[in-house]
Amino acid sequence: MTRLYLIMLFAAVILASCSSNEKPMSKEEQFVEDLLEKMTLAEKVGQLNQYTSRWEMTGPAPKDNAGAQDLSAQLKSGMVGSMLNVIGAVATRNAQKTVVENTRLGIPLIFGYDVIHGFKTMFPLPLAEAASWNPELARLSSEIAAKEAAASGIHWTFAPMVDVGRDARWGRVMEGAGEDPYLGSAFAKARVLGFQGDDLNNDLTIASCAKHFAGYAFSESGRDYNSVEIGDETLHNIVLPPFKAATEAGVATFMNAFNTIQGTPATASSFLQRDLLKDEWGFDGFVVSDWNSIGEMVPHGAAADLKESAYRAIKGGSDMDMEARAYIDYLEELVNEGKVDGALIDDAVRRVLRVKYRLGLFDDPYKYCDVEREQAMLYTGEHREAARKIARESMVLLKNDKQLLPISDKVKSIAVIGPLADDKDSPIGNWRAQGEANSAVSLLEGIKAAVGNNATVSYAEGCQLSIGARTFAHAMTYNETDRSGFTKAINAAKRSELVLLAIGEDCFQSGEGRSQTDIGLKGLQMELFNEIYKVNKNIVVVLMNGRPLAIPEIAEKAPAILEAWHAGSEAGNAMADVLFGKYNPSGKLPVSFPRTVGQCPIYYNHKNTGRPVPEAENMVLYSCFTDAPNSPLFPFGYGLSYTDFEYSGITLDKTELAKDAEVTATISLTNKGTVHGEEVVQLYIQDVAATYTRPVKELKGFKKVMLKAGETKEVSFKLTDKELGYYYPCGKYVVEPGQFNVFVGTNSVDVKQTQFSIL
Repeated sequence: MTRLYLIMLFAAVILASCSSNEKPMSKEEQFVEDLLEKMTLAEKVGQLNQYTSRWEMTGPAPKDNAGAQDLSAQLKSGMVGSMLNVIGAVATRNAQKTVVENTRLGIPLIFGYDVIHGFKTMFPLPLAEAASWNPELARLSSEIAAKEAAASGIHWTFAPMVDVGRDARWGRVMEGAGEDPYLGSAFAKARVLGFQGDDLNNDLTIASCAKHFAGYAFSESGRDYNSVEIGDETLHNIVLPPFKAATEAGVATFMNAFNTIQGTPATASSFLQRDLLKDEWGFDGFVVSDWNSIGEMVPHGAAADLKESAYRAIKGGSDMDMEARAYIDYLEELVNEGKVDGALIDDAVRRVLRVKYRLGLFDDPYKYCDVEREQAMLYTGEHREAARKIARESMVLLKNDKQLLPISDKVKSIAVIGPLADDKDSPIGNWRAQGEANSAVSLLEGIKAAVGNNATVSYAEGCQLSIGARTFAHAMTYNETDRSGFTKAINAAKRSELVLLAIGEDCFQSGEGRSQTDIGLKGLQMELFNEIYKVNKNIVVVLMNGRPLAIPEIAEKAPAILEAWHAGSEAGNAMADVLFGKYNPSGKLPVSFPRTVGQCPIYYNHKNTGRPVPEAENMVLYSCFTDAPNSPLFPFGYGLSYTDFEYSGITLDKTELAKDAEVTATISLTNKGTVHGEEVVQLYIQDVAATYTRPVKELKGFKKVMLKAGETKEVSFKLTDKELGYYYPCGKYVVEPGQFNVFVGTNSVDVKQTQFSIL
């Protein structure tokens, strides 16, 4: 052999070895790359453009609607990659057909919609579902919502919202899982798995979207769309964990946020979208802007015009433009000018095509457009029964003096009073998708059905809550003057043994754009309560609301309070199940209820100060208010039952452990009452002294346990590095040595305590 031949042979072996180690392209990757190679720059930009519907799309675009005509032309020319608010099997088929049959490559649209807590069958608000402390219920409701939405042609929901919300003034607190990142992470994962199932190609699942990335719920003063100022330590330890949990659950898409964070609009944040999400977390789906959030960079002062907004958004990692027209108008120009690298466009398009592929749209663009399935799948008896089950498990018993609840069979006359007592619309809640107005079971209907002929039920509205417009797009005006219904309500209360007073919020009082400086009872509701209380003190207050309310006077006077939230289609039946004891309430608050709005934001996992409040009263030179306690009216994790649970002390399997070891905490839980019941056992920790100060308590475990009357069970929790560490401001996760306090109990305040140390 010649030396040259040996060298060539050796090189061939090396090359073969290298190529054999190269991971071959998957079928998905090969398809996406092949399609991407065929696309022109204009077609690529079109895939990154999303519009809302300009007409019903059950027929051709109307001739007298310029916007509809423009959209129709853009659809046919491949300038649209996605649409939102196109609803129904017929409409989505028509829109899809317009694109598939008229564009050069026939790339199908992806249809998005806000499926937040149900599609046609409405479930409790996400905040209410989190009060169940049962993530499997959120998974079930999301699974049913996905089935109904998919049957109506929808591929993609803009949910779950996984923002950690600490401020009750912020109206969108109703859309998340509350104030805690651990609980929020559990519900984020459950909702993603519910919407997406095990396979996005299944035509009964839809793609989910984790939003709003990131920090949106921390808007200053609780005012929606406002600026956000938080430190890196808060960002990593409080804001980001639910988003990371959604990523680990396989969420298909992300939505960025309206707010600025660290001085940059989230829509343009390369730190969030590129460095963290796509690189460090390995997210391979796409990021969609929130509605016109790219365009809003101009009033933010982060861009001089829409062209610069498009430049900053694509550089920052925002893949799809929702309704700003920034990408469709300027991206091609920016690439041709050399200001935007074409590789950024390819990356964004690749991500969009990947999700469409996983949905099976390239195999069958019309797979979700089945009219027969749509008719059979929506608002079924099975779905409504699930809504009833989830609603009753989401309700929280806040007070039950005099054992007014459950309502005894001996009670023969009940007055159902209040502006929400026979309201069939408010229980549906805000962000109601295709839920029909006035379709919910009202409290009055639920009570009458439960009572039958065993008791007399009288009804009086008492007062209207609002006057004038009551829609998603209008602020509400509250009734402050019309007391004409008071007399009837007072008389009904006088002649009844028990009063059920339904008060709280109208369905459009909380939600997007519904920030409030006063989170008490609006209108004449407090006055109505006081008038009823004068003639009958056996009052059960049934709260229906989408946010925590400041109700100190109600909490002081009313002997019983049930937090029912906006509970969905079967609200009235679920409330009756709880009120009459068919279901023993097990819900716990996922948010703290303030005594007054002046405490907001208020949350359990706060940090201590150098001057914590002492035991002595009337001390002012400490971190306290002079006109109210620091403590909430009802703390995080709080909720009563119709039975009593007794906790033993905490037993640890070790009190000293090396780094990377684990410790098990165990308690005995006994049902001391006479009825079966479920208890949510909660475990919290405190890292006593750390490099960066840690909260006074952090939820790190919870279990919902069913106990028969008189039964005792052991409940154990394992604490590992995953629970015992925290993030430095730089994003590094660490577990530090030192003392840890462990708390186990029925809520964040009423706990047993012990300690261990990491050496």
